[in-house]
Amino acid sequence: MSQTSEAATAIVRCPWAGTDPLYVAYHDEEWGVPKANSRALFEKLVLEGFQSGLSWITILRKRENFRRAFDGFDAEKIARYGEKDVARLMADPGIVRNRLKVEATIENARAFVKFSEKQSFASFLWSFLPDGPIVNYRNGLDQVPASTELSVRISKALKKEGFRFVGPTTVYAFMQSVGMVNDHLVSCHRHAACAELQRKFNPPRS
Repeated sequence: MSQTSEAATAIVRCPWAGTDPLYVAYHDEEWGVPKANSRALFEKLVLEGFQSGLSWITILRKRENFRRAFDGFDAEKIARYGEKDVARLMADPGIVRNRLKVEATIENARAFVKFSEKQSFASFLWSFLPDGPIVNYRNGLDQVPASTELSVRISKALKKEGFRFVGPTTVYAFMQSVGMVNDHLVSCHRHAACAELQRKFNPPRS
């Protein structure tokens, strides 16, 4: 095959995906795919909080360690964590050992459990998008905002419910990752695929 043919058949991705196989797989298989499972949404929100100030690939490489350390992100179990658990987590080199973020995760789990008594976490989040996921058509990373008016509203609502480390920027990154918005560049091979998944997605409403 000629170099011209290879270039013509090369898969185009969002530039941030880079060449790391783990990051590429995340970009190709997860980022932008709509999620309706409350536990999966809770996990992603917690991990986005841990990512604050760090690169996402750092969190991605430690994700399985996070899942092990935090009981598979079972909010009811995490909500019962005490000082011994905090000490255990702070001694675990497999995760990001930031006390504020560890304690915030426990508080978030308690907020999640309390909130779930009246409404599912998934339906709460998707209620901000009555018309379903938002499909954007961006040509470059310079067109992708750090936050939006919607992420500000969701951030305020989460904080009102007792969640921490859920600022507008963190929430927007979360929205991108769980398919609430499609911010794959139009040139990326995943833009059309995720747009189709979003079109067919039936958001939880109860």
